[in-house]
Amino acid sequence: MHIDWWTLAFQTANVLILIWLLARFLFRPVMEMVESRQHEADKLLTDAADARREAEQTRAGLESARTGIADERHKAIAEARAGADAARTALIAHANEEIAKLRTDAASAVSRDRAAMERAVIEHARELALDIAKRLLSRIGPTAAVDGFLPALSDQLEALPPHERARFTDAGDVEVVTAAPLPDETRERVRQTVAAALAGGTAALVFRTDPAVIAGVELRTRHGAVRNSWRNDLDEIAAALEGANTTNAAPVGVS
Repeated sequence: MHIDWWTLAFQTANVLILIWLLARFLFRPVMEMVESRQHEADKLLTDAADARREAEQTRAGLESARTGIADERHKAIAEARAGADAARTALIAHANEEIAKLRTDAASAVSRDRAAMERAVIEHARELALDIAKRLLSRIGPTAAVDGFLPALSDQLEALPPHERARFTDAGDVEVVTAAPLPDETRERVRQTVAAALAGGTAALVFRTDPAVIAGVELRTRHGAVRNSWRNDLDEIAAALEGANTTNAAPVGVS
């Protein structure tokens, strides 16, 4: 077999030139393009990793915020419930105080009304007794209205301690008060009764009238008085009734 070395040399040179041309104008741009695409792909992967990491951090922050919001919500609900319970307790306590005050006021009003009614009844009874007494005494005359009270008046004067009895002898004029003017003989009996009760004292008696006495006789000085009259008896009875009503009054309950 005959080999043409010149032809082989030219073909080899052509192959080398072709390889150089391909390497320069084809392989290098392709490699640069591949490297550029690889860099872009690496950058995209890096960016994707960074975005994923940021997303994870954002998700963690959201979870933390959600947990914090839930805790704040539970705390706000607990505080609102506690405030509502405290307000309800205060409202109930205030309502109970108002109810107790209303009950007390109502009980006081009932007690006052009952006391006023009892006083009115007592006053009416006293006025009725006075009217009855005046009608009865209008039939018996002033002498009879005094004579029946003289023994009791004498007993009252004799029962006084000596220093008090002396006031009726040293006080100057002593007023003898009756409901109506007395005739002379009745006045004399009064003088004798008073003188005997005062053991011979020299009291100067001055007679005067007061219809409020109704019946009986009263001795009055600037130091005091000795009363033996229906008016005094009625006043004592009314005072005793009022005192008994005050003492025995039971608390009034309002439900």
